[in-house]
Amino acid sequence: MEADITRAKERIAEQSRSIRSLKQEVAKVIVGQEYMVDRILVGLLTSGHILLEGVPGLAKTTAVKSVADAIAVKFQRIQFTPDLLPADLIGTQIYNPKEASFTVRKGPIFANIILADEINRAPAKVQSALLEAMQERQATIGEETFALPSPFLVMATQNPIEQEGTYPLPEAQVDRFMLKLRITYPTKAEEKTIMQRVASGRAEKIAAVITPADLEALRDLVNEVYIDEKVQDYIVDIVFASRAPKDYKLDALAPLIEYGASPRASIYLNLASRAHALLQGRAYATPQDVKTIGPDVLRHRVIISYEAEAEELTSDDVVAKIFDGVKVP
Repeated sequence: MEADITRAKERIAEQSRSIRSLKQEVAKVIVGQEYMVDRILVGLLTSGHILLEGVPGLAKTTAVKSVADAIAVKFQRIQFTPDLLPADLIGTQIYNPKEASFTVRKGPIFANIILADEINRAPAKVQSALLEAMQERQATIGEETFALPSPFLVMATQNPIEQEGTYPLPEAQVDRFMLKLRITYPTKAEEKTIMQRVASGRAEKIAAVITPADLEALRDLVNEVYIDEKVQDYIVDIVFASRAPKDYKLDALAPLIEYGASPRASIYLNLASRAHALLQGRAYATPQDVKTIGPDVLRHRVIISYEAEAEELTSDDVVAKIFDGVKVP
């Protein structure tokens, strides 16, 4: 085991240059927002889709595009609107009158990194088409099924403050996103830098600094990051505490939780914790990795009750109480 960790540590030291280069390139455009950039990298390293929620103007779209530009892959931005159709997303069949036959025209979903901008502005059929592609990694046009390219990653944004003309994502569908990020305002110093950069009129260009092969190597490396049995038990305890809080002496939480986290939470928390450890340059995951990445994995999977809403509690508050109440190994 120690030999495996040593080998993984050596490989992480070699591959960490790719991660540093990627972060430095993105920093040319994005000021601050380290939390958002790190979590986007976690999604890339684990093939996990990401939902970014925040008010307008926080560089959500710019961050995703910058990361995509720094990787030599095909990027596609799709603006979701109320009149969007599933065919606009996955493609359709075009009739050729000369040959009296149909030909397939693939839609924008056939790219490596998809930015689904304001996903909650599209109707349910379009959301379902996207989420099916995310889960199955394929799309069906007519009677033909086409595999989506690899790597394939969806990063969706949504605006939490304007609900008129939106179609909120059902909780069961949101579960297919590995992480849900809450993006906050920059600091005063960061905002001053942003203002100065934009006012100067000089736009930085992002260069592709890593290739899909580099990304695949990093993904393989995530699987080599060691996670102890006790840390795995801790992950399972966290997830089970969201379903049966009384079993963990968290009786006060029982009336606040309508539904606990699904088994996807355990899977994604394991993967995300190892990816987070890799980004920190470690060949092993710790309970602190679990606690750091945990809220992003669980906030959209723990469904709070009306009683919790009446007490003005959010899912983040409940998840924090779960982490405070479950014993750390």
